[in-house]
Amino acid sequence: MSTKIRLSRHGKKGYAFYHIVVADSRAPRDGRFIEKLGTYNPNTNPATVVLNFESAVRWIGVGAQPTDTARSILSKEGVMYRHHLNGGVRKGAFTEEVAEQKFAKWKAEKEAKTASTKAALDAAKAKTAKERLEAETKVKEAKAAALAAKLAEAAAAAKAAEATEEAAEAAAETAEEGEAAAAEATEEAAAE
Repeated sequence: MSTKIRLSRHGKKGYAFYHIVVADSRAPRDGRFIEKLGTYNPNTNPATVVLNFESAVRWIGVGAQPTDTARSILSKEGVMYRHHLNGGVRKGAFTEEVAEQKFAKWKAEKEAKTASTKAALDAAKAKTAKERLEAETKVKEAKAAALAAKLAEAAAAAKAAEATEEAAEAAAETAEEGEAAAAEATEEAAAE
């Protein structure tokens, strides 16, 4: 029986989530498996991998063949490198302590690289959020200026209407006074 380390798809349509499993190569993709080694979530940035490291190294050591994608994931997590170092120890190229030191150094470099990548992503996200806020503030200020101009225009129009109204009232009063004076003059002329 040949065993494979492969991904078993779970999750919903358009949002895949995978289990990393050891299964018989003849078993269906999402079917029966021997052992679940961990999970892989490609929907996050960077992708989230939860892996039982020791179990994965043990299965690689006994001959389980990873698929291409599983091999990529295991390489990024250091399982393949650890298997390589274990092979060197078995052949007598170096001791277990040297292998541990090499693996610790590799892991520290990988974590530093991952941290810098994550920091760059966070900085880019903060920058876009700041730019979006500035653009929104500019739009808000432009709308406020347009509203202020509209209110000023409405106030000027109201003032002009009020001035026109006052002028009309003054003209009406002048006309009434003129009519009253004419009526008085007519009365005086009629009385004479």
